[in-house]
Amino acid sequence: MDLNFRQIRAFVSVAQLGSFTRAATALHLSQPALTVQIRKLEEALHSRLLDRNSRSVALTRTGRELLPLLQRMLQDMDAVVADTREASAGRRGTVRIAALPSFAASLLPDVILACRAAQPGIAFVVRDAVASQVMQLVRDEQVDLGLTGGAVDAAEFDTLHQWADRLCLVCPADHPLAARRQLRLAHFADQPLVLTDPSTSVRALVDAAFRQLGRQAIVACETTYMMTAVAMVRAGLGLTILPGAARELRAEPGLVARPIADEAFVRTVSLIKRRGRTLPAAGQDFLAASIAATRKT
Repeated sequence: MDLNFRQIRAFVSVAQLGSFTRAATALHLSQPALTVQIRKLEEALHSRLLDRNSRSVALTRTGRELLPLLQRMLQDMDAVVADTREASAGRRGTVRIAALPSFAASLLPDVILACRAAQPGIAFVVRDAVASQVMQLVRDEQVDLGLTGGAVDAAEFDTLHQWADRLCLVCPADHPLAARRQLRLAHFADQPLVLTDPSTSVRALVDAAFRQLGRQAIVACETTYMMTAVAMVRAGLGLTILPGAARELRAEPGLVARPIADEAFVRTVSLIKRRGRTLPAAGQDFLAASIAATRKT
């Protein structure tokens, strides 16, 4: 059965308006063209839908039975078209993002707020995860975008935007190192450290910096979450190293954060997507807002 929506719309218009003339005007068709659409629909269904003569038109029994079904089909299709156009224009849709916890709790809220202010219909799903999990979520297409630490040069990803984030040493406000405005690794290489676990991008950067100095970090404790690392510092277990963007740095009034001047403690942050996949319009809006936000920092 070969049906199309032009034929269905032609029939529904004639049935609702009770006139070929009025239906042709409403559809911007000539009456002969409208008649052809109705005839093709009837041929496809092997049923007469309309009884018409020179003065009137009426639905057949089959036409009366089919009319509500075909009306719902048109309404559903019109809704699909309207929703798709809204999503394509970025006015609706869902942006799915995987991000390192440091950015999920710092950069993302402001970017999402900016997107929602411009397009209130956009929804967001955020998966906060360590770097390896972020990349896996993008690889498996469970998310549209990934916000991760380090340069990403794998062939399966496109890097849409990059910027730099300098790491900081976090210590108690009364610690001798707190008096310094800026630090180098040599200043705290002998200090016990509370570090995030080896699967995190921050830990990889710290370990590489110590290797470059020919030293090994004194690890007093390992944690998964940065807030836990901050709590360990507050308890006096050691010092910790966190991204400059982390909001945990501002959550503890008894602690201070000092930037680490060594270039080894600057990490690249990458916003990525799966190569060959089209970013939805709402995702493009998020990308633009992310670029604007990171250029302000």
